[in-house]
Amino acid sequence: MGSFVTGRSQQVLYKGCLSAVQPVQYGRVPQGRVLGPILFVLYTAEISRVVAQHGLKFHQYADDCQIYVATSVSEVHSAIDQLSRCLHDVDVWMSASRLRLNASKRQVLWLGFRHNIDRLTVHEVPVLSSTVGVVGSARDLGVVIDSRLSMTDHMASVCRSAYCHLRQIRPTLQSLSRDAAKTLVQAFISSRLDYCNSVLYGVTDNLFQRLQSIQSAAARLFTRTGRREHISPVLQELHWLPVRRRVDFKLATLMFKSLCGCAPSYLSDACKSAPDASRRLRSYGAITCVIRWSRTLVWAVDVTGPQLWDKLPASLRSSDSLCQFRKQSKTFLFVND
Repeated sequence: MGSFVTGRSQQVLYKGCLSAVQPVQYGRVPQGRVLGPILFVLYTAEISRVVAQHGLKFHQYADDCQIYVATSVSEVHSAIDQLSRCLHDVDVWMSASRLRLNASKRQVLWLGFRHNIDRLTVHEVPVLSSTVGVVGSARDLGVVIDSRLSMTDHMASVCRSAYCHLRQIRPTLQSLSRDAAKTLVQAFISSRLDYCNSVLYGVTDNLFQRLQSIQSAAARLFTRTGRREHISPVLQELHWLPVRRRVDFKLATLMFKSLCGCAPSYLSDACKSAPDASRRLRSYGAITCVIRWSRTLVWAVDVTGPQLWDKLPASLRSSDSLCQFRKQSKTFLFVND
């Protein structure tokens, strides 16, 4: 459960998990199968209608749900009352559907600028028959979101996990072949650097340097490169993009899929190609995007994606296939690093 403040407004967000009071059967689908989450979402789809009746917004991924509302600093208490009424109706619906909220996974988080957060005096939010304290950060689908959206806590979490795995991998590399060792390092280290890394676009250089040190340590461990040797030639030999460039590569790939209609509708609808008239003002024949400027949502895909996309060369933006785009864009980012 969480709440957050952005720009001139605040948002109160309820984040929690659903669990079944009694076993809910989905026909004859065994537990753990791929259809389980899909059928669970279908079973709980009516929650969104209950939330919409109170004027709040709702996100759900399997049994992880978030309810949030935007409000000004002066109207925080009325927004919390609105949230409490919504949660009461949600709890009534869930009780009738043999579901309940998991009390151990409720969190409240304020997000926004420092001067807005410092003005807040609410440290506890009533949730049904109990109260939940406000936290400084919360994990949402593996990404740790802090109250100021600086991604500092997420970086710290990734660093702890990655260095822990590096210490565990070190004794085993001597008994593995080169290909097996490379696969092991990529599975435990590179996967953590790449997970949801598009949200890191625009963070400070100091935070990126912390992630870059993980990649460098993994490369030194895999290639047995000394600490005093320069790591850039080693990364190029391994064909590993630096961490910042990996973020650009992920975001550019999402933009290509969105403009080609291969991405989900929530991305394709947010990232629109520019009309022909404005396209002629830039590189004719290459796809350009409508750039939406925002002072507060600088991390949003529909804000940062078009900005990055229009910085790519025209030959890259006019690629014929996703495979060709990925290959050419990776080469371009290597050369221009």
